[in-house]
Amino acid sequence: MRDGQATRRRLLDAATAEFAAHGIAGARVDRISAAAKANKAQLYAYFGDKDRLFDAVFQEHSDAITDAVPITAEDLPGYAARLYDACVARPELVRLATWARLERVPAGELVADKSEKSELKRRSIADAQRSGHVDPDFEPGEVLAMVSTMALAWSPASLFHAATADDPEPEHEQRRRFLAEAVRRAFAPPPR
Repeated sequence: MRDGQATRRRLLDAATAEFAAHGIAGARVDRISAAAKANKAQLYAYFGDKDRLFDAVFQEHSDAITDAVPITAEDLPGYAARLYDACVARPELVRLATWARLERVPAGELVADKSEKSELKRRSIADAQRSGHVDPDFEPGEVLAMVSTMALAWSPASLFHAATADDPEPEHEQRRRFLAEAVRRAFAPPPR
C-alpha cells in the first residue's frame, strides 16, 4: 500500500511539472510516467485519464494555497500579502490555472468552487462586513475574487511583471506594502 502511495505521489509531482510547462493538451502521459518512474497503466489506474490527472493536480495545488493562506477577513490586507507570498512560492499553481483558463474555460468561473473552504472565506468576509472591518456594499464572493486578483498582480500570469522567489527581498516587501495598502483602501468601510 505504501509503495502505491509513493507511486501516486511521484505521478502527481511529475504531472505538476509537465502540465505547468506544457498545458493540458501539450502534456504527454509518457513523459509524466517516465519522470515518475511509473508505467502508464499505473497512471491510468490511479487517475483514469489525462484530464482527471490534471484535475487532481490542480485541486491539490489549489487546496495547498487555501490551506497555507487562511483568510482573516478583519485583515484583508494581510491576507493579500500572505497570498502574494504563497503564489511566489508556488508559481506552478498560477501556471496551472492559466492553462485551465486557456484550454478549458474561456469565460465564467474557472472552477465551480462551492467548496466548504471557499464558503468559509465568504462567510468570514460577511462577518467582517457586519463588524465594520470591510465595506458592506460589496458581495463577499466579489471581495474575495478582487483581493485574490490583486494578490496575483505579480504572478506568472501577469501582463506586466512576474515575480519569482529569486527577486530581492526589498522588492517583495515593497510589493507586499503596496498590495496591503491598496486592499485596505479598496475595501475599507466608507466614512460615516
